[in-house]
Amino acid sequence: MSGNDKIDAARIELMLGELRLPGIKVAWGALAATADKEGWPAARFLAALGEQELAERNRRRFERHLDEARLPPGKTLDAFDFTAVPMISKAQVQALAAGDAWIEKGANLLCFGPPGGGKSHLAAALGLALVEKGWRVLFTKTTDLVQRLQIARRDLALEAAIAKLDKYHLLILDDLAYVAKDQAETSVLFELIGARYERRSLLITANQPFGEWGKIFPDPAMTLAAIDRLVHHATILEMNVDSYRRKEAIDRARGIGRPPTRATIKASS
Repeated sequence: MSGNDKIDAARIELMLGELRLPGIKVAWGALAATADKEGWPAARFLAALGEQELAERNRRRFERHLDEARLPPGKTLDAFDFTAVPMISKAQVQALAAGDAWIEKGANLLCFGPPGGGKSHLAAALGLALVEKGWRVLFTKTTDLVQRLQIARRDLALEAAIAKLDKYHLLILDDLAYVAKDQAETSVLFELIGARYERRSLLITANQPFGEWGKIFPDPAMTLAAIDRLVHHATILEMNVDSYRRKEAIDRARGIGRPPTRATIKASS
């Protein structure tokens, strides 16, 4: 490389950094060498640079969305034991994982079943699949989110807190049944359900069927209104099976070290 070529290369590096084009910055040198060697026309070279930049931006976007989703680790559709829940259609779950037919419409997904029946695993696995499709997801224990919303209400910022959750196409509320039967807690949950109605999707896991939701919402009118909003545009999955959590517990016990607390991108080997 001549002196002028080195100067040009240094200028290009500086400009690409200033323009915030990390994909091109990494790949332009090798692509330029290939283009010179093979006699690429300018349009082909520019197209290759553009493809590299788009791929890098998509990768970084996925990393950000996966981090913000706070999904528990290891919960994928491949790892889900469909044979343990024969009443659940694998084809239906795969269709839900695409997201287009329900997330775009702000529809909901409700998963019912006893503790340890795979509800949380399935919810998290669907969340991961949707993040991979480009949707924004947040996985949270219902009690944790309710506490955050209660603090926001105390600070006169509940409306803003709920509006901030709008950036998530899907909000996964895990373990709805564990919300305490307290008017202050259930009222913020009710407001969240109402705010997202027909606009943004909810995925809710619950141990108790609708007939027992009076234990969650102490006001009968609030109970009926919440159920009405949730089921109006909803898919309901019944997972009434014996727990297979014991097997997962045994598998975890065989592992070494402290397990991760949320899903992350696996390092390539």
